[in-house]
Amino acid sequence: MSKTILMITGDYTEDYETMVPFQALQAVGHTVHAVCPGKKAGEWVATAVHDFDGAQTYSKKPGHRFTLNATFDEVRADAYDALLIPGGRAPEYLRMNARVVELVQAFARADKPIAAICHGAQLLAGAGVIRGKRVSAYPACAAEVELAGASYAQVAIDAAVTDGKLVTAPAWPAHPAWIAQFLAVLGTRITH
Repeated sequence: MSKTILMITGDYTEDYETMVPFQALQAVGHTVHAVCPGKKAGEWVATAVHDFDGAQTYSKKPGHRFTLNATFDEVRADAYDALLIPGGRAPEYLRMNARVVELVQAFARADKPIAAICHGAQLLAGAGVIRGKRVSAYPACAAEVELAGASYAQVAIDAAVTDGKLVTAPAWPAHPAWIAQFLAVLGTRITH
């Protein structure tokens, strides 16, 4: 059964963590509406490529322009089956937007599936929706996850964690595990 998923993004969201799930979820028949506060369908956000190239933290390079296909001011949580939160720098800013926080809280209150990757945990923590949960995230977000009352799951960079209807992962190398677990939570059946 096809689901309608809301993806909240913003400027300098991680390129791969935005593009890959957006396309993969559509490829299996789901509808994904990508939105950004203050922007309308047809406008775009700048993405960034964060890579692990030997420095003490990831490096940041320009990514693609990602075109939004829905208008932020028009979305309502009750119109969607699930929420997707990419990582990158965007969650750091999105967590300060009251309407974004209200949307995340509405999905959590309704016990709808939520998938977040990398720095997406910053938005979950800022919305106060992870208390008592087991949550993976980029290691730099571990303190925020724990301060929000969750248990930080230190897993391999290509692994993901499911706790109830919450699916989280540390970074884009986890896409296969993260997307597979999110599809399972959504009840998506793929047959060969």
